[in-house]
Amino acid sequence: ESYLTICNHKDYQNAIVNYDLHYIRWDNPPKQHLMTLTLKHFDDMVESGTPFAPKFAKDDLVLDKIDKELLHRSYGKFTPSGWCLGGSFSSKDPCVVYGNPNAVKPTVNSKRLKKLLIKLLDSESFRSKQCK
Repeated sequence: ESYLTICNHKDYQNAIVNYDLHYIRWDNPPKQHLMTLTLKHFDDMVESGTPFAPKFAKDDLVLDKIDKELLHRSYGKFTPSGWCLGGSFSSKDPCVVYGNPNAVKPTVNSKRLKKLLIKLLDSESFRSKQCK
């Protein structure tokens, strides 16, 4: 609903890209139902640069792989970040050592997202993805 409201506002019509930043795989015949993502989709999902993905099976191994390889989070622990400086893979709580909650540090994952956003805003394809 928000997307349609923004698209119909004269100040934003030419500044909106129709892309929701989700990695989506469709069943066959295409685009009737979302596929449940598994380990076999992991590499493609990561390379896509999209930060979100729907429809995982409960407790699927791909979720553990996302935690370990992308979020650097071990089982039952918080994801280490600017506010939790301790290592997630030790026996200690990573949030024992606090940092700056406003710190944002680029990672390989954020660089993939940047690459996707640059591609979406590329002048060759931007117009075709705008509100219509």
